Amino acid sequence: MKGTDNTNIPDLGELRQSIDSVDRQIVDLLNQRADLSLGVGRYKASRGEPIYKPFREQEVMNKIAGSSPGPLPDKHLRTIYREIMSSSRHLQRPERVVYLGPEGTFSYFAAIEHMGSAAALTPKTNFEDIFRAVAEEGAELGVIPLENTIEGTIGQVVDLFMKYKVYIQAEVFSRISHSIMSKVESLNDVEVIYSHPQPLGQCRDWLRTHLPEVPTIPMESTAEAAEVVAGKQTAAVIGHAKLADMHAMNILAQSIEDQPDNWTRFLIIGAAPSLEDQRDKTTILFTLPDKPGALARVLTTLALQGINMTKLESRPFKGEKWKYVFFTDLECDLSGDRHQDVLEAIRQQCHTLRVLGTYPTQENRS
Repeated sequence: MKGTDNTNIPDLGELRQSIDSVDRQIVDLLNQRADLSLGVGRYKASRGEPIYKPFREQEVMNKIAGSSPGPLPDKHLRTIYREIMSSSRHLQRPERVVYLGPEGTFSYFAAIEHMGSAAALTPKTNFEDIFRAVAEEGAELGVIPLENTIEGTIGQVVDLFMKYKVYIQAEVFSRISHSIMSKVESLNDVEVIYSHPQPLGQCRDWLRTHLPEVPTIPMESTAEAAEVVAGKQTAAVIGHAKLADMHAMNILAQSIEDQPDNWTRFLIIGAAPSLEDQRDKTTILFTLPDKPGALARVLTTLALQGINMTKLESRPFKGEKWKYVFFTDLECDLSGDRHQDVLEAIRQQCHTLRVLGTYPTQENRS
């Protein structure tokens, strides 16, 4: 048997020394970047500008990913820079970000995924508390789920846009994948399952196939369900896989949702409109006069200007029976100079019109 030829294999000690040297350079460069970021923070403070700039962050991400020759994967590079920018925002000025709690919900993980782990996250118990915190109580940002590819739009969220003066700063598409977790090590030992009603419904076929006799108990949130299951030896929870790390549980099965292409669109809201130079999506809320063709006139105005509408949904107008409010997404910066005539034309055609926000579009990455 021939011996292994080690002549081309580098020395491990030398490799580790080289890695240590590179790490010191990385730390020095990160601190240099932090100093520059503090300078940016002082500039923003002197002009009363917000710390959170979603389009600028997206631009930086795309430049970094586009200029990387590898072998570091694009996804890993974006994750690293998400944390760098999260730290930069925190150094400039900590911002309170409210979300639908408790810690461990899909809203929590969406906030971490988008804002980074340095974000000062504060849980709220319901959607209205999030809107109120941003509109009236000084929270800089809020994270709210708007719609799901399976369940559709959350009507209460649209209603709250009518009630509170908040503005959309950014959108976040988050993949919703469910795992089943427990203190036990085998599905055969699971005697009861806890979760929020939506994950239970989205995993119905899988549960019928693998655990047909095991009862399910609905809870207010997957995070609350995980806390309960952490104290019960033979119980299991369905939710985000990271709940297993948070509660020292075993993942018994992953990706158990019946429809794998399950996404939720979250919105980042703030108390003032975004002031960034470049924005590529607009959301409006409008009511119409009660006469024939009112909606058709608005749609025709948009179509003649080549403005693509990606969402149109109506909601009952609170306090006015048989009256409706339209929630609409447009692929343009409707607040820009280019579309001022269009905006004015639509305003004249509507009974009321409110621009909820102009913001960068996030690609729905799988």
